[in-house]
Amino acid sequence: MEYQYVIGGILASVLGFVLLNRSRGMKKTKEAKENMRDEVVKSSEQVLCQSENATNADIIIVGAGVAGSALAYTLGKDGRRVHVIERDLTLPDRIVGELLQPGGYLKLIELGLEDCVEEIDAQHVFGYALYKNGRSTKLSYPLQRSDPDVAGRSFHNGRFIQKMHEKAATLPNVRLEEGTVTSLLEVKGTIKGLQYKTKIGQQLTACAPLTIVCDGCFSNLRRSLCNPKVDIPSCFVALILENCELPYPNHGHVILADPSPILFYRVSSSEIRCLVDIPGQNLPSISNGEMAKYLKTVVAPQIPQELRDAFVFAINKENIRTIPNRSMPAAPHPTPGALLLGDAFNMRHPLTGGGMTVALSDIVVLRNLLRPLHDLSDAFSLCKYLESFYTLRKPVASTINTLAGALYKVFSASTDPARNEMRQACFDYLSLGGVFSNGPIALLSGLNPRPLNLVLHFFAVAIFGVGRLIVPFPSIPRFLIGARMISLAANAICYIAQDFLIKNKSGVGHSRFHMDGC
Repeated sequence: MEYQYVIGGILASVLGFVLLNRSRGMKKTKEAKENMRDEVVKSSEQVLCQSENATNADIIIVGAGVAGSALAYTLGKDGRRVHVIERDLTLPDRIVGELLQPGGYLKLIELGLEDCVEEIDAQHVFGYALYKNGRSTKLSYPLQRSDPDVAGRSFHNGRFIQKMHEKAATLPNVRLEEGTVTSLLEVKGTIKGLQYKTKIGQQLTACAPLTIVCDGCFSNLRRSLCNPKVDIPSCFVALILENCELPYPNHGHVILADPSPILFYRVSSSEIRCLVDIPGQNLPSISNGEMAKYLKTVVAPQIPQELRDAFVFAINKENIRTIPNRSMPAAPHPTPGALLLGDAFNMRHPLTGGGMTVALSDIVVLRNLLRPLHDLSDAFSLCKYLESFYTLRKPVASTINTLAGALYKVFSASTDPARNEMRQACFDYLSLGGVFSNGPIALLSGLNPRPLNLVLHFFAVAIFGVGRLIVPFPSIPRFLIGARMISLAANAICYIAQDFLIKNKSGVGHSRFHMDGC
């Protein structure tokens, strides 16, 4: 009997020893498999960039709009191997990016792309005409010291982009390919390239030391590279007017209507673009005729008589289009191997037509930073070096962005008496001409984007408005409205100072204007 217990104990010990070693072996095998899986993921991503299906370049550009195309040509001209991937390379039909300010045209010259506005029926723009309550004033760009060819340009956006594509394609080291980018490739926190699907559905990989994302306002890649806070303050309702003339030839026309501004400018020798701003995102329905009714009953009576018949005729053609107006401050997450540019990176209200000027200015800054670098392979050092891009772009970008937001607020009707007085003061101030209009127009056009000038003119308009409000019949209510106007100007200046003096981790200020406080 005792013999059986001894045998049982020995068998139990042996079985326990076997099971213990087996469990240890299984744990080691599991850990080895996990380590192997990690190595396979890492090595497979490296192998992807060296496989036959992978393409390699110095720089990959996602998107071939204005920013992507201009950047491709600029970097290609400097000798970089550039691979551009664009979802659709056919002629775009857009109602944005149709007005290039003189400051943007000067950047186009600096990049060697000025011939892209030739042979597309682009129209010269020499300034603005401003309308309010039946009165009008002409505001010309201060171009007296510039070459005769320097002016703004207005055109069909698609024609301009096609010329940019053709220009970039003339360089043998620039490759434009039609495809849809599905994801960025990340290894140990560094972007190594991307995966994309070709027009025929083939899944490919492209690798480069630097990937620049310029895929526009609808970007699906920016979330991993920035903190996108997109605001949609209003929408544009777009029409094309034909067989009519602008009251002030070669000038953009801005009507300070109720509830918000209306724009007119030529996009060809026979067509005038009209953009009706409607605050918010809830628009009258186009399909059931509510939009047409709104345009005819609310908007048409506020339009200059010379354009009214053509405006109503355009409504009756039923070719009404809409687009949301987006605003997004620049708030990037500096990421080794990647960079954001264009509307994917920063947007402002399109009232002032400053988007292309900011994008082209950013490209000049980036080109100058990259030119001395022959080797881009050290992603972390490159990322640290390119942080200066965010500081160097500020004078132009922040001035134009802030002005766009401020003018939209000021030019829109309001139930606030101080805001309405500021609106009237702004119109009267600009109507004075001379230095009173040249300074603000130089800011708006990108010819002199100096933040200090922006501050001075904000205060000057407010003080001018207070003066006309309380002279010759001052009263306590008028003094209160005047104080509110000074407060609005002070808030704007507070914002500008905050943008330039307070540096966050990336050195980027938020380019959004608030009328009600810092």
